[in-house]
Amino acid sequence: MTAPGSAYKIVNVPELYADEIQRYGVEGKFVSDEDSPWVPFGDNAAIKHLAFDVRNNTFSNILWIKSPGVIGTHKHRGTVVMLCLEGSVRYLEYDWVAGPGGFIYETPGQTHTLVTDHPDGVKLFGWLNGAIEFYDEDANFLETCDVWWYINHYESYCREHGIPINKELYI
Repeated sequence: MTAPGSAYKIVNVPELYADEIQRYGVEGKFVSDEDSPWVPFGDNAAIKHLAFDVRNNTFSNILWIKSPGVIGTHKHRGTVVMLCLEGSVRYLEYDWVAGPGGFIYETPGQTHTLVTDHPDGVKLFGWLNGAIEFYDEDANFLETCDVWWYINHYESYCREHGIPINKELYI
């Protein structure tokens, strides 16, 4: 492989399916830090919603646990990809701790309990597919959170606080 070109200009690349892409394609999105509020998620956490894809039951966000704490036991019904941005995080069920830059990949069917022991908590960027089922300390089912739950979480908060709903989050 050769190095990518270094021209500092827009290059018009030939496209065989330009008409189809024009008719059916969806442009990429950009969400700045100011474009999405921190929405409370329990007493010690908040979520900054970044993307909702209803066709694939996929959603993206930054989860912020503000100080040492736990996000209860949950089971993923899809793949989850996370990157630790700040602080540290671990699962009670595993023997590793992720710090800034740590990459976490979770597969469907896994059950675990997310914990941060860091004095400043943790911020995790996540790209999540499928539902997440939450359970109490006795393994009783509590709630399912899927893309529709996350949309409702975001839109309800915006309506309650007079914040315009950002359509750039919907992909």
